[in-house]
Amino acid sequence: MRWVKELLLVGDRVLIAPEEGEQTTETGLYLPPTVKEKEKVLSGYVVKVGPGYAVPGPFEEEPWRERPAVRYVPLQAEEGDYAMFLRDQAVEILYEGKKYFVVPHSAILVLVRSRFESGGDPEP
Repeated sequence: MRWVKELLLVGDRVLIAPEEGEQTTETGLYLPPTVKEKEKVLSGYVVKVGPGYAVPGPFEEEPWRERPAVRYVPLQAEEGDYAMFLRDQAVEILYEGKKYFVVPHSAILVLVRSRFESGGDPEP
């Protein structure tokens, strides 16, 4: 028997792995990391998604007798999506040596989802 760690997100939070790599301008000039840190909008890939927005259940006369099941409205973001989000609402964390952002779902501006549709020429 061994312990297994799992990162769980609470509520409407989304875990995003930021894009890494060297940033250059169209003319080929290298942009240092400090320039990237000043940007208002960042992007990356969705790694994990919280359960969603909690919806209150029906109240009973004696709620202490039985714990009602919590229901959630699911989030629009899914694992694997490419997300653009507001940096000032994101919280940067370091988990197992990697940098991530925990972002409220409302701070995500755009999601790009790739999927394969049959019937046409497949794009790489």
